Amino acid sequence: MNATWIIPFIILGGALQTCGAAMNGQLNKYLVNPYLASTVSFAVITFFFVAVFFAVPHPLPTMDDLKNLPWWAVFGGLVGAVQVFAGLTLVGRVGAGTFMSVTVSAALVASLLIDHFGWFRMDVHSVTPLRALGGLLLISGAALVTKA
Repeated sequence: MNATWIIPFIILGGALQTCGAAMNGQLNKYLVNPYLASTVSFAVITFFFVAVFFAVPHPLPTMDDLKNLPWWAVFGGLVGAVQVFAGLTLVGRVGAGTFMSVTVSAALVASLLIDHFGWFRMDVHSVTPLRALGGLLLISGAALVTKA
């Protein structure tokens, strides 16, 4: 399988995440209430994926799939909602550069820990000195962005 599209798609996703934070910040500004703004944001997401679900048929899970589903797996969206809410309420205060540099640095550190320890049933990818250095350099970059 040719997967040359994966890295560009991830780059696009990262760029769009920054746009989304800025867009959500404006949504919050004009709707005034961050809980209402979060509800509107997630309603659009829900509508989109319900439409895709019906438009692109995929198999449904089997009973075995549901029995083996970890209890915590269904909370991934709620965990992501914390990031959306943070973007709604904080990106306007600190700026997109600071917000995203801290977000990406925190995500990388958490990712290194998840990979290293195999949390959430992920395959283990040990933290090597070079991976640790990469994390430190990203944190250093975020520190520089936040000080500017």
